[in-house]
Amino acid sequence: VTDERVSETVEKAPEAKQAVDADSAEVSWESLGLNEAMLKAVKTLKWDKPTQIQRESLPYSLNDRDIIGLAETGSGKTGAFAIPIVEALLKKPQPLHSLILAPTRELAYQISEQFEALGAEIGLKCAVIVGGMDIMDQAIMLAKRPHVIVATPGRIVDHLENTKGFHLRSLKYLCMDEADRLLNMDFEKELDKILDVIPAERRTFLFSATMTSKVKKLQRASLTDPVKIVVSKKYQTVSGLKQHYMFVPAKYKDLYLTYVLNEMAGNSFMVFVATCEHAQKVALMLRNLGFQAIPLHGKLSQPKRLGALTKFRSGESTILVATDVASRGLDIPQVDVVMNYDVPTHSKDYIHRVGRTARAGRSGIAITTVTQYDVELFQRIEHLIGKKMDEYKTDQESVMILLERVTEAQRIAAMELRDSLSSGGGKKQRGHRHQREKGRRK
Repeated sequence: VTDERVSETVEKAPEAKQAVDADSAEVSWESLGLNEAMLKAVKTLKWDKPTQIQRESLPYSLNDRDIIGLAETGSGKTGAFAIPIVEALLKKPQPLHSLILAPTRELAYQISEQFEALGAEIGLKCAVIVGGMDIMDQAIMLAKRPHVIVATPGRIVDHLENTKGFHLRSLKYLCMDEADRLLNMDFEKELDKILDVIPAERRTFLFSATMTSKVKKLQRASLTDPVKIVVSKKYQTVSGLKQHYMFVPAKYKDLYLTYVLNEMAGNSFMVFVATCEHAQKVALMLRNLGFQAIPLHGKLSQPKRLGALTKFRSGESTILVATDVASRGLDIPQVDVVMNYDVPTHSKDYIHRVGRTARAGRSGIAITTVTQYDVELFQRIEHLIGKKMDEYKTDQESVMILLERVTEAQRIAAMELRDSLSSGGGKKQRGHRHQREKGRRK
């Protein structure tokens, strides 16, 4: 956000006030004074009682205050901003009432699901406006004037500039979720454009996992006298999470991954990798070994990404091989084991990755594969979380027995990947090649 905008608005937005710590487990949905329809909705969603971020922010947000919330994925922050917005709509329904900005397409879809569930009683209409989908279809959706728009910044700016008749001049609420990521992904110009065309008289919620200098600048530019709610002051992992490492030679990473998947069969896994190509290759290799694995990364089309999430959520696939695009914000109800196949280069990404398991009081396991090249990165992670991890015990002999099978699966995966990338490599050709290989193995 530009310095010019900050200097204009810093007077209006003094340093955020620290909210009083309302650490009371006694707080119930009823005691927050929610509407009957909302009480019914939270019960339907099986939200037994408010989480800490909800307990501390809702008394302010339900009373028309701007909020800056520092909270991790899995803390219930979507509910913290969706509940006051739906409550406001229950009192006074209005089309184009709220705009929610999210950094990724997947997160946008998940936020919209929660809005629709919370607003089911009033028939709340929510439109998801993200890249990768047909722009004309979206223009038709916007012409129907939904109550809530959940969008990525680039695509909503596109519509504000080019879709005839579409504007947000009567907007009542703006929410920026995962603001640190919105800014890291260079959406500053788009955020400026949005702030320029929406009313100054509005409520604004800003949620972020971290408080960076860019987030502070955005806070000053967009919020008025906000209440600051801090749920997590330092990076920490939840108490129900068992964290392990495996020290393995780089050339045998796939063997050790396969060993762990066999040892812990029956669990659901998220396997995190560094690149889109790794995700594709590892998922193909695991499928060739008979595992129900599916990739999720940024180069997949939007329908394929949503399809991958649906299959994993339903249990049709038990292993999701993902890049960091999937490591934040995704509402995947339960993951038993997180495998860091590649050690994250940014230590903070480790927190977000392992935040996929041990959610909502459950236990979970995270295992990080550390090669001879990853020692320094791994030590940084241990320093960040303030604890030494335990070694995950493996049986060397059992690992090496897998060598032949895994090598063959790697070979076929590499070939399938080449076929899918080559311009002439259609499904038919790939199928023939695969049949030839099967014949050869016989």
